[in-house]
Order: sequence, then C-alpha cells, then structure tokens
Amino acid sequence: MSAGTKTVPSLDYDCIVVGSGHAGSCAALSARDAGCKRVLVVDKCPPEWVGGNGYFTAGAHRTVHGGLQDLLPIVQNVSPEAARNIDLDAYTADDFTRDIMRLGNGRSDPGVVKAVVDGSRDAVQWLADRVKVPFILSFHRQAYLVNGRQVFWGGLVLSVEDGGKGLIAAHRAALEAAGIETWFNTAATEVLVDGDAVVGLVVDKEGTPLRLRAPAVILACGGFEANRELRGKHLGTDWERAKVRGTPYNTGDGLALAQRVGARLTGDFAGCHSTCWDANAPSDRGDRVLSNQFTKSGYPLGLMLNTRGARFVDEGEDFRNYTYAKFGRAILAQPGGVAFQVWDSAVVGWLRKEEYADDVVERIWADSVRGLAEKLEEKGLEDKEAFVRTVERYNEATRAFRAEHPDKEWDPAVKDGLSTQSSSVQLELPKSNWALPIEQPPFLAVEVTCGITFTFGGLAIEPGTAGVISEKTGKPIRGLFCTGELVGGLFYGNYPGGSGLTGGAVFGRKAGEEAAKLAAAAAA
Repeated sequence: MSAGTKTVPSLDYDCIVVGSGHAGSCAALSARDAGCKRVLVVDKCPPEWVGGNGYFTAGAHRTVHGGLQDLLPIVQNVSPEAARNIDLDAYTADDFTRDIMRLGNGRSDPGVVKAVVDGSRDAVQWLADRVKVPFILSFHRQAYLVNGRQVFWGGLVLSVEDGGKGLIAAHRAALEAAGIETWFNTAATEVLVDGDAVVGLVVDKEGTPLRLRAPAVILACGGFEANRELRGKHLGTDWERAKVRGTPYNTGDGLALAQRVGARLTGDFAGCHSTCWDANAPSDRGDRVLSNQFTKSGYPLGLMLNTRGARFVDEGEDFRNYTYAKFGRAILAQPGGVAFQVWDSAVVGWLRKEEYADDVVERIWADSVRGLAEKLEEKGLEDKEAFVRTVERYNEATRAFRAEHPDKEWDPAVKDGLSTQSSSVQLELPKSNWALPIEQPPFLAVEVTCGITFTFGGLAIEPGTAGVISEKTGKPIRGLFCTGELVGGLFYGNYPGGSGLTGGAVFGRKAGEEAAKLAAAAAA
C-alpha cells in the first residue's frame, strides 16, 4: 500500500463493482438482491459516459427460447394481430452452442460456453422482470417482410426499445431504486488482498485516493479496445487505426488490476469484435447520439469493394449477424483500411434507415457503375477500371446462375442459395447467397472502415461462479470475480451477434450471487 492511502479513512462495502455498463449493473443488482447491503459501483468515466459499451449497442440479446409464444410475454411491441403474421423458429441450446463453437472454430472454452447458453433464458427473463428492460422483437434488424409475413433469421430475435440507450436507462433506474450508489470519475487502482483473499479496492476518486474494504470485488470494466497501444501489441499494428465504436474508457484496466494479484489470462488476445463502420465516424470514441447507427450492415444485399476495385469477402457467406464481427477485420486489412459498399436501386429500399438514411451517412449516388467509380475516386478509389470490371464480372456470374436455376428466388430472410457459381461462370471469390446483379440505376455507395467494439482475450474464470482463476493455484482467487468483456475463452476470431450482452448478464448475476455469499460469511 502506498503511503498516500494509509492516512485515508477506510470505507466498508459488501461488494464493489468496477464498471457501470450492462454487465457491471447486472452484477451490482444481483449482489444487492442476494443479500449484500452495501454495494458500490465505481467507474473512471464521468457521469455523461455512464453505461460502458452497452450504451452503444442495439440491445440485442441472443438466448435459448421455444419460439414466438415463449417470448411474447417479455416483449412490448407485438399485438395479438401482429403475432399471427410472424415466423420465428425456436432456438435451442444446441443451436446456440453450435453457433458459438463453429464461429470460433471449436476453440471456445466448453464450460464457459455452456454457462452462457444454459443461463441465457433465465437471464433475459430476469432482465425483463427485475430490471424492467423494455425488450422488443427486433423487426428492424433481424426480420424481413416476405409475402406479408415477418420472417426472423439468424437465431437472434430480442432487442431493446431505444437500443443500448434504453438498456442502460433501465439499469440506472433499477440501481437507483435498489439504493446502489455509483461513483463516477473514480478509477480503480489496486485490488487489495490479504493472504489468498481479496479484502478491498484502492480507488482514485476525483484525485483523492481511497482505501475501500470489501470481501468481494467484481471487475466489469471492459477490454482494451480503446487503448491504441494495447491494440497494436495484441491485435497487430493495423488495429491502431481502427475506430473505437463505444466508450473511450475501456483501456485494459481490469486486466492490469487482476494480473497484479496473480490472475490467469486466457482466450483470443489476437481477436476482437469488430464491424463495418462509417468511415466518417469519430476515431477514438463513439457518438452518444448516433451510437450504433454508424454500423453499416447492409453488405449482404450488395457488394463490398476495396480501393483497388476488388472484392475481398463473400458478402453472402452467412447471415449478417454471423459475419459482421469478422468482416470489420477484413476491411481493416484492405489498402487504407477502408472499403465501399455498393448497391443498385432494386435493393436500396431494403437497407435499414437507421444506418443508411441521408442524415446518418454520406450517400454517394450515380446513374451508372462507371459514374459511381468516378465519384469514388474522390474518396480514395485507386482503380476505377478494376472497379467497373469487378461489378461487370459479378453481374455476368449472377445472370449465368439465374439462367441455370430459374426456380431460385431471392429471399433475404433465408440463405437462398442465389449465388455467382454456375457451371459456365464461377467467380474466384463467390457470393454464396442473395446474389442479385448490380444493374438498376441509380447506384449507391457508402465508404466504410473497421469499428472495434470489444476484445476477446481476458481473464480465466470458473464458469459456475465467475470467479477469477489464479495463475499460480489454478483455483479461483477468493473474492475476485469478473463479467462482461473481461471474460476470456468465450469468443475466438468471430462471434454470434447478441451473445455478448447475454454473457455479461449471465456472469454478472453469478458474480453478484457469489459476492453475497462472501459478504454473509464475513458478517457471520
């Protein structure tokens, strides 16, 4: 302990949570409900940045469920009349597990995955009942109107009214009602231990060092995505130029705090959640007003080309919520770290207005593909002839496929198999689904880059308790827990959309419940 903290009176709590985001809020409420009388949330951000990265999400929660009838009681935007026109398949534990494991190429920790999957449905029910999170069915993001029916796709159906803003507002109201205080402008600087157990936390509260006593500390302060130096170290130097999608305060503090008391690191430190992001968005932080609207997820409906006029991903490989996290990385690897999304007028109406409206993104229009290429030269397109040839070759391939398969119909709500690969024409890089020709003017393009959301590497935990594992003993460090982005071993390389918030709730609840047990033992 530094000399400067010895003279400061100690303050006693049953549980201290580091981080005011979704995961930390779940942990604090869970601890309070499980019996902790004095729960404190600390966050180094100012109050106007409350909510961590959860604030910048669309509020999507992936969960096991039994279909429409199972979810209707917890959503607020479906009338009985509307329910009759919804197609929403059940999403099983096997489905959820398979999605995480296949996107991570089988590397995810089975125990951590099982904990998230098995706890997912109870977690969203708790969020609806206890936190009063205003869940909705995600018509605007995860369904298409096909033949008069709302058809959901990609295994993800739940969102929150007003997205992450609505999610964090619900948490703040619940925390206030529970009498849980939050100290902003308060950085956690040291986890205090006595022997092999956590006994408190040192914080810097607006320049004043304080020594806080508590039998449980829950770290929920995010990864290192907002730390340019750590991004370069772990992810590679290209990532130093990635745009930060959310809070600028997730700089790896939790990892450093835990490492200093012997915590084990685990997971994919070279991987992260990233996405196609507006090239004109701020570089080092999200926008509290537009937040998730900078996402540009309409690429399955069109093409993505780099500044040399070449495609670089299979835009129709899978549903958007299974590919966006890795396609952001693919964009970053292109020359200049940017790309152009391109559509014709036949599909522009299918683009989400929240992402592609005139007052959200710079839209570049032209009456011909060549004319579009000429306009994109002003945005950095280096080879307009290659751009035109790429589109023309793609169009040729789509027409050849349609000629061979006249029975195939374009359907954005399913993987329709409408591709570029026929017996007569095959592209070296296919578009495997939703391959319509780019031929109906006017043509639209937007410039995109990579936005980084959170990093995958983190702390090793015991899945049943969210207890942080000691590198030395291989057992949980008594009194130290973590949740949210800090949990390592869950995601590798890619992830299924909506599972991050769910994981934060699942492990936040576990951590809070365990903290209450320690508080009760300390009081006995």
